[in-house]
Amino acid sequence: MKILSAEFISSAVGPKQFLADKRPQIAFAGRSNVGKSSLINSLVHRKNLVKTSATPGKTQMVNYFLINSEFYFVDLPGYGYSRVPKGVTDSWAQMIESYLKNSADLRAVVILLDSRREPDERDQKLVEWLRHYDIPVIFTLTKADKLKRQEASRARQVIASAFEMNGQPVLTSAKDGDGIAELWKQIHAYL
Repeated sequence: MKILSAEFISSAVGPKQFLADKRPQIAFAGRSNVGKSSLINSLVHRKNLVKTSATPGKTQMVNYFLINSEFYFVDLPGYGYSRVPKGVTDSWAQMIESYLKNSADLRAVVILLDSRREPDERDQKLVEWLRHYDIPVIFTLTKADKLKRQEASRARQVIASAFEMNGQPVLTSAKDGDGIAELWKQIHAYL
């Protein structure tokens, strides 16, 4: 997809602040250190649209980015791994759940999973929850540049089996740009 514009619009911490202007929204969810910010930057061909950090857990609000003045990418706070108090991460979970349940313009959720790790209970619960509410999921494995070809193939199989997928997850690398075109194709299908 040709990116003509990509800009940060706003952050929200609750339903009164969630955007609802009838433009489609694609949300991004995953663990705190999975590379959400880097992947979004890679998708829109920008280095610093979404702030990246070496410290996991920096995204603490629902952040809206308007792409081509047509649709939003929505960056959700990561779960697990971050060095913040449990009470804070619990409030993030409530905020994310509220967003996912109440956003009429949400078209799909890109679930990011680290290709070097097996999914954990939090990943499983998120997917179960999304399926329960019939929210489409685009499974995406990140950090593919850190794997050998055979390891990458195994990672795809593990994720496909763990989530009982009909197809294969998209294998991406924000660093090398691998899988970005394939991910765009899946995102575009929901727009």
